[in-house]
Amino acid sequence: MTYYNLEAGDMIGIVGGGQLGKMMAQSAQKMGFKVAILDPDENCPAQYVAHEFINAAYSDDLALKRLGEISKVITYEFENIDAHQLETLSNQFNIPQGSETVALLQDRLTEKQTLQEANVNIVPFIEVKEISDLEEAIDEIGLPFIIKTRFGGYDGKGQLIIREKSELEEARKLVTDTPCVVEKFISLNKEVSITATRDIYNQTVYFPLQENEHRNQILYKTVVPARVDLENKAIEEVKKIMTKLHFVGTFTVEFFVTNDQDLFVNEIAPRPHNSGHYSIEACDYSQFDTHILAVAGWHLPKQISLLKPAIMMNLLGQDVNLLYETFYKHPEWHVHLYGKKVNKTNRKMGHITKLTEDLNKDEAMFNNLFEGRNN
Repeated sequence: MTYYNLEAGDMIGIVGGGQLGKMMAQSAQKMGFKVAILDPDENCPAQYVAHEFINAAYSDDLALKRLGEISKVITYEFENIDAHQLETLSNQFNIPQGSETVALLQDRLTEKQTLQEANVNIVPFIEVKEISDLEEAIDEIGLPFIIKTRFGGYDGKGQLIIREKSELEEARKLVTDTPCVVEKFISLNKEVSITATRDIYNQTVYFPLQENEHRNQILYKTVVPARVDLENKAIEEVKKIMTKLHFVGTFTVEFFVTNDQDLFVNEIAPRPHNSGHYSIEACDYSQFDTHILAVAGWHLPKQISLLKPAIMMNLLGQDVNLLYETFYKHPEWHVHLYGKKVNKTNRKMGHITKLTEDLNKDEAMFNNLFEGRNN
């Protein structure tokens, strides 16, 4: 694979025009790069900040080739691009992230097997290919358990919690439609994540440990720094993962924290992540800045500094009216609206970040403001 040191005015191609693509583009442009976006949605948020917009399906070979021809480097905002097409593209054009990691992480089974090989701490799991395997899962994993589709799924889609045998019918339907994995259900104290960026020179920088709260399996808020003393342990787990997976650019590893303060790796996102959005205001470099530096062949800073503790709240479709009613009163809130044309319940429409002197006080304020939004 050939890497290049980009110069001002060079074009960065981004596969995907959602909010992550938009924020990547904004970071790239402030560094002097041009941006080309490929996305099938003619109203995608990133097209409005792009120099070139290719409105085509991700499976459109001619469109992907066009993106490669006009770009000095290609990156992507999500990992569900077809891995075989990404491999073909990588053989023709400069894609520092490559295709192998995406192929592994698109399949929850191979992701977990890779994590096992890296000797990180993961929740016990078992492959489920057919309905009869569910009984074996009960014997080996026990109830309750979480069943997840091997392919696709995000924000809680493609997964179910099975607490007792009377609920197995839903699991049987899922297995009938697609291969799955079953994970042991563990009691959680917290969920945390580490965002990191690795450059082409094998230097890695780490963002602060992020404390996350999900509601209905969608990220509700992120608090930084996390209120657990597990950052060094989390970084050590990430280092193990990097011995098995190829990363260039920003990626995030999500963890479960038990009541005994045990840390279990949950999932890996090989691109900027929702839980890292606070970094735009709260750190000296954002996760998007470091991603662009890495894929452009530039050097990363020696470390990331948290300028001030922060709370990031996701704005879903049902929150938008609330935002319009209140945000103008709060200049201390950093409001990001992604520019999506269609407003849907539980769709991520934006986020708010507040830098704070008192995490607990401001967290309570936001919880009161957003009370019941996902219930």
